[in-house]
Amino acid sequence: MMAFLSLTAAARTWTYSECVDYARQHNITLRKSILAEQTSGYSLDEAEAQWQPTLDFATTHGFTNYPWGEGSRNTYSSSYGLNAGWTVWDGGKRENTIKQSRIQTDIDRYNTADIVRTLETDLLQVYTNILYAREAIGIYEEAVKVSHAQAERARQLMEASRISKVDYAQLKSQYEQDSYALVNARSTYDSRRMELKQLLELGIDADIELAPVEWDSARIMAQLPPIADTYELALATDMKIRGLEAEQSVSELDIAVAKAGKMPKISLNAGIGTGYGTPGQAFGQAMKRSLNESVGLTLSVPLLDNKKTRTAVARAKVASLDAQLDIDKRRTGLAQLVENWYIDTRSAQSRYTAAEAQFESARFSDELTNERFALGYVNPVELMTSHNTYVEAQHSLLQAKYMAMLGQKMIEFYRNATVSLP
Repeated sequence: MMAFLSLTAAARTWTYSECVDYARQHNITLRKSILAEQTSGYSLDEAEAQWQPTLDFATTHGFTNYPWGEGSRNTYSSSYGLNAGWTVWDGGKRENTIKQSRIQTDIDRYNTADIVRTLETDLLQVYTNILYAREAIGIYEEAVKVSHAQAERARQLMEASRISKVDYAQLKSQYEQDSYALVNARSTYDSRRMELKQLLELGIDADIELAPVEWDSARIMAQLPPIADTYELALATDMKIRGLEAEQSVSELDIAVAKAGKMPKISLNAGIGTGYGTPGQAFGQAMKRSLNESVGLTLSVPLLDNKKTRTAVARAKVASLDAQLDIDKRRTGLAQLVENWYIDTRSAQSRYTAAEAQFESARFSDELTNERFALGYVNPVELMTSHNTYVEAQHSLLQAKYMAMLGQKMIEFYRNATVSLP
């Protein structure tokens, strides 16, 4: 069934939102987290059930032999009883345990939400890398066409004795270098697609094609929102912080649970039972006469427990402090993440502006150099330099474009807890 789904899904072009929707349904890490949520729900049910009384039925049967006894040397005895118990007070341990279980369900829900968020950002980065790698292939394909044409032109000039064999060999080498770069670009593209397949849990035979996304220069150079606002919004929507805060609440309840070890405990017990033994009366008469009822109240006051309670309280307090440090660490880490994306995005935008000017200059220079080479006025070294400069300018512009847009989309995600392409 899964193989069928994979092949069916791979037969179409994928958008980013379709990748996210599919991953929500099929990503194994996410599905395991959802199962953990269900398990915590069962634990909560179990904790809440501690308010209910216990009831059990017990029966005992015994046979005794008296080898040197007088009269009947063998006896049989049996007992039957229903026993009920209910904890009236346990120092608040039961109530706090239920609270902990409820918070644990929240923690597991936050963990699932955080996995979804991580999955979305991972998909965003991989998706953007695939788009970048696909455009890079186009650059190198064009470079191969141009260098191949230049090599052919050089061969014709060599046969006409207008350039040397060395000049021709240099231009042929340029063509081979561009061909090798094209092979590497295609390999990178395939690797990025494999990363996406892994996130989507697609089969090995699945093929992936992504829907194109277009961004103009105005969109690439869009002004970024205030960084302080983005950080505050990131804090408000961060599921990891919510989970750590919930874990701290559990740690604080651990202190209350540990302190309950010093509190008295009150339990109520009741039972009804009967028995039968031989030799003696008939079974029915014996059962009737042995019928008994009991009820009792037990008070248990701990006096000495080898410092178990004190140690448990101390450990719980340390765990609470440690949880607060985890929250502080996450806040600091989130601030660094947001700031890094702002730095990278602004840097990419600056590089894009410079790369645009460099690209236009390199394109114009390359066109003139090719025209002059066709007329025999440019040597192969100048032609190769012009060609490589133009290819590098295209690559720099492409890299700055996708770095700027990835940064903008990550900032958008930190602000809104969601992102869309384009």
